[in-house]
Amino acid sequence: MIASTPNPNGALEKLYLLKGDPLAGPIQSIVTEAGAPIPASGLEQGERRLVRLMHFNDMHNHITEMHAKKGDTHVFSQMVKQVKTLRAGAADDEVVLFISGGDDHTGSIFDELMGWSPQEFIADAGYRVYSAGGVDVAVLGNHEFDRGAEVLKKGIATDARFPLLSANVHGSAFLKRDDDYVAAAIGEVKGLRIGFVGLTTSVDTRVGQPADPGLAVASPLDAVRNVLPALASITDMVVVLSHCGYGSEQHKSGKAGTTRTIGEGDFAIAETIAPLTDKPIVIIGAHTHTKLNADGIDPHNMVEGVLITQAQAHGAFLGEIAMSIRAENGRKGWFSSVGLRPTKSRDERVKAGEPGFEALEQEEDYDVDFEQAHVAPLIKALDTRLNEVIGQVPDDQLVSTKRTFADRYVGETALANFMNDALVKRSENFPNGRIDIALFNASGLASGLSQGSLSFRQWYDVMPYADGVHVATMTGAQIRDMLTSNAKRILRPEEVDKVDTSAFVSRGFLHFSSALRYAIKLNGSAREAEAFDITIAGKPIEHALDQNYKVAFNTYVALGGFGETWNGKPIGGDVPGQIPSMDLRSLPFDHTGLIYRNEVVAMIREVRTVGTQTGVALDQRVHLLR
Repeated sequence: MIASTPNPNGALEKLYLLKGDPLAGPIQSIVTEAGAPIPASGLEQGERRLVRLMHFNDMHNHITEMHAKKGDTHVFSQMVKQVKTLRAGAADDEVVLFISGGDDHTGSIFDELMGWSPQEFIADAGYRVYSAGGVDVAVLGNHEFDRGAEVLKKGIATDARFPLLSANVHGSAFLKRDDDYVAAAIGEVKGLRIGFVGLTTSVDTRVGQPADPGLAVASPLDAVRNVLPALASITDMVVVLSHCGYGSEQHKSGKAGTTRTIGEGDFAIAETIAPLTDKPIVIIGAHTHTKLNADGIDPHNMVEGVLITQAQAHGAFLGEIAMSIRAENGRKGWFSSVGLRPTKSRDERVKAGEPGFEALEQEEDYDVDFEQAHVAPLIKALDTRLNEVIGQVPDDQLVSTKRTFADRYVGETALANFMNDALVKRSENFPNGRIDIALFNASGLASGLSQGSLSFRQWYDVMPYADGVHVATMTGAQIRDMLTSNAKRILRPEEVDKVDTSAFVSRGFLHFSSALRYAIKLNGSAREAEAFDITIAGKPIEHALDQNYKVAFNTYVALGGFGETWNGKPIGGDVPGQIPSMDLRSLPFDHTGLIYRNEVVAMIREVRTVGTQTGVALDQRVHLLR
């Protein structure tokens, strides 16, 4: 146990880091740096402390949501105001802690301040504002590793003033346990000693990458089984920061309510740790973006007296657990309240007195001074990153805005081909393996490119939406049905002159990567249009109807396309005939948490050119027959 410095903006008075190998076997004892034993902790007989654990998870850098028409939603500054208010009003026996459940990266424009190498690094936006906002401790989530452990190390060293925990991440050539992160920590405040242990999912973390082949994630159950008894023996309570997911093995929860592989998740962790100590234990969960205990404790989230909770994602809620800790009371009757505090969205178009105004964010809802002092400089620094040159466009004949808008609704589009093929190439390093096919909706192509230097800002204009990457397992028969529906959505030749293709044509027409090739026979009407001559990786679809393929969707389409109707409703966008659409929402999705735009930008940075030699082409992957 090594003395460390707590976040000066946090609540802890003392901080100790537990260093050593948590995976070597059960921890027999915890000793000081000099080898002396640690005295057992405990409040004086009859003493009580009220502990408030204010927690969030899966923020994914949604610190401030910037919107040109609605105005900015100051998500994290709303949380900071609430925590500061609670801390200022805390009684002498009350402790207010501020905790992150991990996945503090990947998901917003603030990611770009990290860069893709230590040399490109400007700031770790999440860790910087967490430090200033008084976060006391956080766990390493799987998406912390998306830009590589070397970049993460830079972010921790530069901007994290609180400990990062994981008892089961190991082996990185760059990120060193006991230097950059630790398995567990102990915080002291107002005489109370609180143990923290961090766990990271072993299912969805990018391991075995060429740049860091030794990075691995061990079983969270083995790690917590080794660490927790010794930790509990010298603390008054234990908080398990579990970035492992709500559920266990295959579980339906969280993102879109779909079944996903959890592996050793929070249920299994709770069952493992409950018998190991009689001290109060809380599992602050994450990873599955699950909304738990919004209106008090749900009995399904209590396992042998161990509470499992989670606050959805993206700062939608600030979780609150209020606990009465009394000496020698164990886990009996120690919760006073559990719930979620919703944050508010901004919409400056709604005026005072109009319906919905009271539910929207106003200046009194967030810490204005904090926003100006700590978030505004990061937004200003984004200008540097947005203006960064990420590549070159040697010839814009196929990728100009005019050409892209002319092509995107009527057939094959060179820029969409490049994007989808880039995602397939990038998937060679995805945690769950390479995808077979990538797709993207035509209306998501918001601009084209100009010849010359290509800045990040220009590519951001092409893909302004922060769509995630969602991988579905589809049979050949399902892919055939999807193409049949797609054929009915194309802007037909007799319609082109009547439609402004620079505006949205909201039919949900999809573009695909090169492994999927087909023809569209227009016939006499949209209802009669059909897809035929379909091949996947050169194999005729008739011979692959029962074969499974991994297909990557962007978020918009995976959620059913809303008004562009991949949700079972009639195809819209002025397509006549009330033609039923295919409902894609029930497919078995792996919600990777990756951002489509980030992956394409990473490919551009690697190849340095967006041109014919790097995949800009019209190769007849779809062609039309009248």
